[in-house]
Amino acid sequence: MANPVLVEVTRGNVVESRHRGMIAVVDGSGRVAYQAGDIDNVVFPRSACKAIQALPFVESGAADAFGFGDREIALSASSHSGEDAHAALAGEMLARAGRSVDDLECGAHWSFQQPVLIHQARTRDMPDALCNNCSGKHSGFICACVHQGIDTRGYSGYDHPLQAEIRAVMEDVTGSAVGSDLCGTDGCNIPTYALPLKALARGFARLWTGEGLSQSRANAARRILSACMAEPYYVAGSNRACTELMSLAPGRIFAKTGAEGVFCAVLPEKGLGIALKCDDGTTRAAEAMVASVLARFIDDAALSQELEAMAVTSLKNWNGTEVGKVRPVLPR
Repeated sequence: MANPVLVEVTRGNVVESRHRGMIAVVDGSGRVAYQAGDIDNVVFPRSACKAIQALPFVESGAADAFGFGDREIALSASSHSGEDAHAALAGEMLARAGRSVDDLECGAHWSFQQPVLIHQARTRDMPDALCNNCSGKHSGFICACVHQGIDTRGYSGYDHPLQAEIRAVMEDVTGSAVGSDLCGTDGCNIPTYALPLKALARGFARLWTGEGLSQSRANAARRILSACMAEPYYVAGSNRACTELMSLAPGRIFAKTGAEGVFCAVLPEKGLGIALKCDDGTTRAAEAMVASVLARFIDDAALSQELEAMAVTSLKNWNGTEVGKVRPVLPR
């Protein structure tokens, strides 16, 4: 059975495009509070699970050993836009560990955000690895290795001790087994693992509630989510959905996007984790879906209305005339 249509794109009064997908809203025990589509289907969470991947960096004591605060921890769980402040902070993290941009294994790319890309093109000949949207995560990986006395060479490889540690963390947090049979390679060169959407949502609930986790892991997990909510700019950047959602309700929403139409979120007041996937991998649909489902579970009428407004995007032509909308149509 096909997943339901969750987002429509209109032109005038006619629906021009439709996006199908799945959504899971789950608590730390695995109780499903809301679902749409086949939430037992496996998905690659991609960058949406960076808060889980950052756990060794914090739980090992590396973040404290190098004197890092909320900004650095948020950057370690980020998909940043490559703005000057993002690249500079990643470089500072590496310097604290006695390393440099040359140690990064994430590759280099121009920013995906057009205004940032234009600024980069005006100020540099070519991007370096610090500009990579995953450079904060990779800097955290390197710091975790240095602190634990692990050779940083090849840290992005499946067989490296750090990646083995991250696999174990992923399994512990989500309750879902991962391994080579469910493994792909992410855009930044590290392993990425497919797991059921329901398990991913449960894992994010547990990051906040600590249910089923050791005390040290629960403390580290909550610290990462709290840092991201305190410094949302360092999770994404200017005019980014993750930053805007967390800035709208400080301390009340954690949200993190991933490639190919994935989003994960946490509602701390409810102890709920959210994971969703747009079948066709479209970001515009995933952003509409996450804002709409967050609106349903926020116990604040005014905030819920603001989230519902964020879920609907106006489409304009080159003259600035509104020609349609991107709108969620989630089932009740």
